[in-house]
Amino acid sequence: MTSAPDQTAAAAAARRRQTQDKLHRVEKAIGQLRRERGRLTVRAVAQRAGVSATFLYENTDARSLVQAAVTNSKSRHDHVSQNEHDRIEASWRERALNAEDQLTRTQHEILAQRQRIGELMGQLRELDQMVLRFPLPAGQLDTGTDGPGGSSHR
Repeated sequence: MTSAPDQTAAAAAARRRQTQDKLHRVEKAIGQLRRERGRLTVRAVAQRAGVSATFLYENTDARSLVQAAVTNSKSRHDHVSQNEHDRIEASWRERALNAEDQLTRTQHEILAQRQRIGELMGQLRELDQMVLRFPLPAGQLDTGTDGPGGSSHR
């Protein structure tokens, strides 16, 4: 018959082997979740590794592995999110600058058209003043039609 100390030592060795096996499965599960870009959480790792969440919290090595993986995943996700945000913001910034340039060009065009309209309005006023100062005698207005004032064929 085996002695109590031998049984205790064998039980402790078996327990260490089980713990090492669980740690190995945890590392493997973390690697799989990273490759699959899965969500790295305690529950996801525990489920994938086939261990309890309690084991991940209570075993210091397992807890360190999971914490490092989750932190790394969050920082990588934050980095990707920041890059995506920066890309979108740059696109909107470029659109805003293009819109400002187009608005400036449009305002210049409107100003030029208003100035031209003002010039044409001035010319019309001058013509109106000339007509009012020097009215044509009745019947001398050539309208360009075959009417009583002349012929359109000259």
